[in-house]
Amino acid sequence: MPSTRSVTATQPLPPAPVLPFPQTPSGSVAGITMQQSTYSRAPVEPRLPADAPNILIVLIDDAGPALPSTFGGEISTPTLDRVYGQGIGFNRFHTTAMCSPTRASLLTGRNHHRVGAGQIAEFANDWDGYSGRIPREASTLPETLKHYGYATSAFGKWHNTPPNETSAAGPFENWPTGLGFEYFYGFLAGEASQYEPNLVRNTTSVLPPKTAEEGYHLSEDLADDAITWLQRHKTLRQDSPFFMYWASGAIHGPHHVPKEWADKYSGKFDDGWDAYRERAHRRAIEKGWIPEGTVLTERDEALAAWDDIPDDEKPFQRRLMEVAAGYADHVDHQVGRLLDEVEDLGYGDNTLVFYIWGDNGSSAEGQGGTVSELLAQNGIPSTTRQHIDVLEELGGLDVLGSPLTDNMYHAGWAWAGSAPYKGMKLLPSHLGGTRNPMAIRWPERIKPDDRPRTQFHHCNDIAPTVLEILGITPPTQVNGVTQKPMDGTSFAYAIDDPDAVGRLRTQYFEIMGSRAIYHDGWMASARGPRLPWMPGLPPGIQKWTPDEDVWELYNLDEDWSQAHDLVEQHPDKLRQLQDLFLVESAKNDALPVGGGLWVMVLHPEDRPQSPYREWEMFASTLRVPESSAPTLGNRSNMVTIEAELPERASGVLYKLGQGSGGLTLFLDEGVLRYEYNLFMINRTKITSDRILAAGPAKITVRTVRQSPAPDSGLDIELAVDGETVGVGTVPLLAGIGFSANDGLDIGRSLGSPVSLDYRDRAPFPFNGSIGRVHIAYTD
Repeated sequence: MPSTRSVTATQPLPPAPVLPFPQTPSGSVAGITMQQSTYSRAPVEPRLPADAPNILIVLIDDAGPALPSTFGGEISTPTLDRVYGQGIGFNRFHTTAMCSPTRASLLTGRNHHRVGAGQIAEFANDWDGYSGRIPREASTLPETLKHYGYATSAFGKWHNTPPNETSAAGPFENWPTGLGFEYFYGFLAGEASQYEPNLVRNTTSVLPPKTAEEGYHLSEDLADDAITWLQRHKTLRQDSPFFMYWASGAIHGPHHVPKEWADKYSGKFDDGWDAYRERAHRRAIEKGWIPEGTVLTERDEALAAWDDIPDDEKPFQRRLMEVAAGYADHVDHQVGRLLDEVEDLGYGDNTLVFYIWGDNGSSAEGQGGTVSELLAQNGIPSTTRQHIDVLEELGGLDVLGSPLTDNMYHAGWAWAGSAPYKGMKLLPSHLGGTRNPMAIRWPERIKPDDRPRTQFHHCNDIAPTVLEILGITPPTQVNGVTQKPMDGTSFAYAIDDPDAVGRLRTQYFEIMGSRAIYHDGWMASARGPRLPWMPGLPPGIQKWTPDEDVWELYNLDEDWSQAHDLVEQHPDKLRQLQDLFLVESAKNDALPVGGGLWVMVLHPEDRPQSPYREWEMFASTLRVPESSAPTLGNRSNMVTIEAELPERASGVLYKLGQGSGGLTLFLDEGVLRYEYNLFMINRTKITSDRILAAGPAKITVRTVRQSPAPDSGLDIELAVDGETVGVGTVPLLAGIGFSANDGLDIGRSLGSPVSLDYRDRAPFPFNGSIGRVHIAYTD
């Protein structure tokens, strides 16, 4: 039976330590000889209580509060049911509305700008709050726990390393193993194919243990590896508690799951997102997760109603949601496997589990529904009919969720998944972007209680909560660096007492100009310059200033869902909160307001990328993340390959990107072929006018960008030994990039194959030999 003993510290915390602790001196006394010496090991003073719990943090990606069945949704989440049923839940727990910021804040106990995570690292800039690097002045929770004797591990999505530092050459200090984790297995980017990911173990690039055709799925692999780590810990380090951070890539796009999981939801969403939202809202009230009388907020006029969708497009939109539901169900099942192992190893009663459903709200980045989700993020217009046509060529709706697509659902489903709130991912102004359910289980110390904790809390509160439970004072110095104070407020008191008065009084939110400030039950909100479900960038956003925004005001103690704007009734309260927002922004390095837009909107050339203009590559050059590779798809460049060709040579010479978007050069039965795959909706193919002869050859690909305009095309020339063998034009280019996690390979196509022409032969290694590959920008 659970203990009634408080989880809150019952005595004053010890003085703040300086980490690492000094080495325990020897208890022995050395004489001239061993016979003249005394030998006695000095006792090691324990730094943790004998019953210190293991700690498991589970973080699901891009998941709104109205999705799981646990809280009124229609996606089966038996593991979340289990954690909540055996513990407690927080229904006013908040994230930052974006992935990297939430993760950095959670792991450090500081506000996201104070740890350089004002936006994702791919859009980092030079202001401290937007640097994309967790500073050493903000040591992570696992770094602290490691010094106290915890074994630390992380699995899954990381997304807190500068993207141009993610190649196999490092540097590695900003990788998980440089930031407190003794072991890491997963991916460093913001998303990954669930079938063909670019994986890292510690600081080494590794291939998935099997192929998609052999049944590989990333969520399953992450659970498998975490289980193996737990078993190894049990065998070799059983006297140390463990800290595990299991951060799935699901349900972030691309939505990938085996067909049988999606088929579980066939027909479940036929009446569309408006009807789903009403059902989920009603059940959340019935379950007691949200209060009676909570208002279901209205759909934004810029977001399509289900009835607005043409009938011939509705099957596509329904199947997208069925796949997303199966994807979420599937990842919850993997969490269940992990918990089963924790229990089977005898760790169950004394393991403190935090199961956080979402690092932000549901994502509207699929916009109108897509077969290739980065198409929208590159600002390339498309129609639903184009996506359906692509599916028909590939085999129909059942292809969705497979390795052949990088699908993501319509923003209407994201809005439904965020009920009863107005916001979604990237909109911290409104609670659907930031309010994520959290369940906590610790059988040895927490008595099950189905009354939700309603105290207002934030992801930066996790670290101070854990430290208080363990009786640890946050360190003043770590590895020689003086530490910033933690911003988070421990919620251990609320674990003990569901009726306790909340202790977090003030919390600001800001992502790319969308912002809010909470203080003593009130929230002021400004939605900012862009809506994530709208294609492209709003007209005039380059001249946007925060002074232009319209603010709203809500009394959250009386208005759970931000349904009633009180700005006209309480203008003085609004001005007070606006002033407080500026104070908090200055204090937390969040200025300039909207600084996360600097690279994305104003200066894309400043985004973190390789600093070089020229490269020497080899047949050994593999799995180079696109952020560290030459940007062959949107800059003028020349690629020169020195190769020895066999008769009727075949195989990949190079590829950049992935099956849902990329470019590649390959040989097939002696014919040289170039393909530019524009996110599946357009494929430019250029073929040599002859079969290349066997023997040594110098193959060149000259790319010339036609203009600096975003809608520019590329002129391509293929040549062999100085003689042109093929020319063509790519009508539209990928302005930002083809992939988040895939990259460049020489001599073969690892990961996701760019071209369907060799997909069934992947990795389609070149059957000749490659000597030198020279790549240089020519602009």
